[in-house]
Amino acid sequence: MRRFMGAVAAAALALTLAACGGESAAPGATTSASAAQDAPLKVGVSPVPHGEILKFVKDKLASAAGLKLEIVEFTDYVQPNSQLQEGQLDANYFQHRPYLDDFQKSKGGKEMVFVRAVHLEPLGLYSRKVKSTGELANGATVAVPNDATNLGRGLKLLEDNGLIELKPGVGAAATERDVAENPKNIQFKPLEAAQLPRSLEDVDAAVINGNYALEAELKPASDALVLEKAEGNPYANGLVVLKGREGDARIEKLAGLLAGPEVRKFIEDTYQGSVIPSAT
Repeated sequence: MRRFMGAVAAAALALTLAACGGESAAPGATTSASAAQDAPLKVGVSPVPHGEILKFVKDKLASAAGLKLEIVEFTDYVQPNSQLQEGQLDANYFQHRPYLDDFQKSKGGKEMVFVRAVHLEPLGLYSRKVKSTGELANGATVAVPNDATNLGRGLKLLEDNGLIELKPGVGAAATERDVAENPKNIQFKPLEAAQLPRSLEDVDAAVINGNYALEAELKPASDALVLEKAEGNPYANGLVVLKGREGDARIEKLAGLLAGPEVRKFIEDTYQGSVIPSAT
């Protein structure tokens, strides 16, 4: 009988503890959530200027904001999105919205969203053989980015500077097939964006993305034959996360720091017009 009563008491105690445990589950979950918020935010970047800007944030601003950052550098435009979709990154910072939209449309995967624009890297036309667009000879070879959004953007740059004329209305989707007028008979050579600086020895000129120009120690503000204008430009680079993660407190902190006056001053002082802080 004593054993039986002891078993009953033990069962009652277990039920009581289970009930108490149910009430204490929420604090446990809160602790887990807090631990997640204390973990480093892992952000994929292109080395220049994105990695340099984020390193400034990490070294000078993040600690005071209660934010830990882990910076992961990539030399291409595919892996930062692929690894974000796979959960290997918490965010990335290397691309503009048109590239993100095209990537999502062509490759699918988990939906990513553009959180905040940070800066513009003006696309430029560079050459080691001529000093102005007027010196480009008939039949000159011009290398251009081979990804859809930057190809259209590059062709628009050439059109804005009188080298070609595109079919009406093609906009950022333009390809070589949309060139309506080509008075210099320019021969286009599409290449992966990262290869464009190295192509300068082999072509007459190349349209080069700002980050790759800077990595190649070109100075867009002074070395480019022609350079994109910042006003009304839709190609500002910014912070990107998986849909649903926009409200992560760490993401909100980073977005706020990237938009702050300290980062704006760092960009202006460091890049001298070769990288331009976003207005929004």
